[in-house]
Amino acid sequence: MQITRQADYALRAMLYLARLDPKERAATSEIARIQHIPSSFLAKIISQLSIAGLILTSRGARGGVAMARTPDKISLLEVVEAIDGPIALNECTGNVGACSFGDDCPLRPLWCETQAELVNKLKATNFAQFVKISR
Repeated sequence: MQITRQADYALRAMLYLARLDPKERAATSEIARIQHIPSSFLAKIISQLSIAGLILTSRGARGGVAMARTPDKISLLEVVEAIDGPIALNECTGNVGACSFGDDCPLRPLWCETQAELVNKLKATNFAQFVKISR
């Protein structure tokens, strides 16, 4: 299982924003340059994060982007799901009917348990934890 490049870029952009002072905004061109994200790709990511309510955007000379909440109130799970949708290790974790074995599948419990662990870990991890590590 691998998250998409778009979700990885979104996490990097959010980490960059988490390191800013609370009232500070960043230009998307600055985020793209420092985080090595193609500008055109970042524009789409910024739009999705804004729609999800994770960042605030403003135009103009004093414009830019900023986190919509403090870094300790935004989890990695929220960002990944805003970009990639709900995490699913296998289609059977959300729909038992997707597997021809149904409830008799010996692997389904493993997929469900592993998915739950991943979701819980991402939900319990917020951006403030990374800011503390990197300072």
